[in-house]
Amino acid sequence: MDGNDADQVLASKWDLPFVLFHMARVAFGGLPLWTKATSIGLLGSVIVWTAITRRRERGRRVR
Repeated sequence: MDGNDADQVLASKWDLPFVLFHMARVAFGGLPLWTKATSIGLLGSVIVWTAITRRRERGRRVR
């Protein structure tokens, strides 16, 4: 290197979760509790549905 440290990226494995957590905190921080609960419930149900669907597909491929 020629002394220019702009090419280096120093990051840890916790940078992305840290940023996502704070973005969600800013996005949902001023909302009422019922809105937060509804949003988290919808997101959680989509995550569970996706996990179940992937597990079923994986089970079909194994047989």
